[in-house]
Amino acid sequence: MISELSADVVVIGSGVAGSLAALKIARKGASVLILESGPRFRRSELVENFRNAPYKGDFMEPYPAKPWAPQPKFTPTDNNYLIQKGPDPYHAMYVRGVGGTTWHWAGQAFRLLPNDFKIKSRYGVGRDWPISYDDLEPFYYEAEFEMGVSGDTDLDSPRTKPYPLPPIPLPFGLQRIKERLAGSPYEVTIGPQARNSIPYDGRAACCGNNNCMPICPIDAQYHGGISAAKAEAAGARIIANAVVYKIEPDAKGRIAAVHYLDPDKVSHRVTGKTFILAANGLESPKLLLISASDKYRNGIANSSNMVGRNLMDHPGSSVEFMADEPVWYGLGPQRPGSINNTRDGTFRAERSPLRIDLANTSPVRYLTEKLTAQGYYGEALNKKIVEQAGHYVLLKSLFEMLPDPENRIVASATEKDAWGIPRMEVHYKFPDYVHRGYEQAKQDFQEIVTRLNGTGAVYSARGAYDNNQHITGTMIMGSDPKNSVVDGDGRTHDHENLFICGTGVMPSCSTVNSTLTGTALAMRTAEKVLTTV
Repeated sequence: MISELSADVVVIGSGVAGSLAALKIARKGASVLILESGPRFRRSELVENFRNAPYKGDFMEPYPAKPWAPQPKFTPTDNNYLIQKGPDPYHAMYVRGVGGTTWHWAGQAFRLLPNDFKIKSRYGVGRDWPISYDDLEPFYYEAEFEMGVSGDTDLDSPRTKPYPLPPIPLPFGLQRIKERLAGSPYEVTIGPQARNSIPYDGRAACCGNNNCMPICPIDAQYHGGISAAKAEAAGARIIANAVVYKIEPDAKGRIAAVHYLDPDKVSHRVTGKTFILAANGLESPKLLLISASDKYRNGIANSSNMVGRNLMDHPGSSVEFMADEPVWYGLGPQRPGSINNTRDGTFRAERSPLRIDLANTSPVRYLTEKLTAQGYYGEALNKKIVEQAGHYVLLKSLFEMLPDPENRIVASATEKDAWGIPRMEVHYKFPDYVHRGYEQAKQDFQEIVTRLNGTGAVYSARGAYDNNQHITGTMIMGSDPKNSVVDGDGRTHDHENLFICGTGVMPSCSTVNSTLTGTALAMRTAEKVLTTV
């Protein structure tokens, strides 16, 4: 051990939740130290990495892993970062580096619905939150303001203030789909996006490059690195390439320190008054579990045995087809519009609700590979690409999972990474609740295809679901310490000075991307932390 560092507040993880919590705290004058397992990034290098990548469908390609901070990726093949124990696969891809995975996210910044906070009492399934929508609403806006969210409608999530930015208009093709579906049960709306519709916060407006995933080349789309830089400007210190491997409690159960390894495998000890764990919904519970000791045999914050359990995400199905008129997917930003009026209702007692995304991702690469495999080449290939790319439509559904303690991650007892840290095993199963949601989605897809006079429709198979990288539930929030990890403020039940930020504390996942909710929770937790320093 070569050094010992200290701060009022020590934050583990520099993604959007950790960086924004750190920023809020640093602005109030507390000393803040952020430990990040991965490297710093330069946008110019990331863009160049993407340009040079032979496979443009891999969102992780611009973000090469470091030996001390391996990271999961599954396109085009799984790199086995997660040890799959089944019965169903849980694929993930996230960035370990300053700013975290919002470097390559879709930018969708949805709020939950008020009913999403009380699905047990309303529908008899899942778990209720210990806080209400109204409790979180002001922090939703605080997060939207920091991220620069654009939008035009509340989507049944009541607002006390308008969106910080005006909406980004739907691209031509999505507007045509909206018009064609008008009067049907499927209402296409502009989705809230953490993407500048006008210049904002010193950053340019979106110009429609359509590679928001994996990297916005002009910084029009928000990412956690923006808030990390602001936190540093406000006085916080970031130590990159610092792999935290142990949380150390004192004799009274307070957290006294955390330990990290640097790229030379030298250990450092960091003390603080208050600690915030914000390393995402997989890395955070792993750290809690591997910090087990004689006194805390189940790991830190785990007297309930709920750490790592209740893993939820958004399984997804899809349909692709050719519309009867050009829609030109790929114009404008990715994921700008969706169908949201299928997210709530009494049916939730029996099946998953769903949301339908109009992906708007350019299909040219995908169609080129498909057509060359069919034997097209030369002028015939070019003609076919133009014909199909103009008419191609992809719709994707997102299903709600319910918390199930058997869906979980555990630290491997035998497998370790190159820095000697246990790897993760994931145990995962899609429930019938989701399968029944798939059946509904397929009916909805069929109706939409018919209304658009679509041809050549191909539906994804039941049970062969996409994973949408919205990790929730692994350190679940609740009022009862016997069946939850943190309380409504994000404070762990077992350790009064340890808080957890991010999507992993969410007791339900709804059907919308979880980033904004996890960030709003982080802002709420940061406010509580400020009363402790």
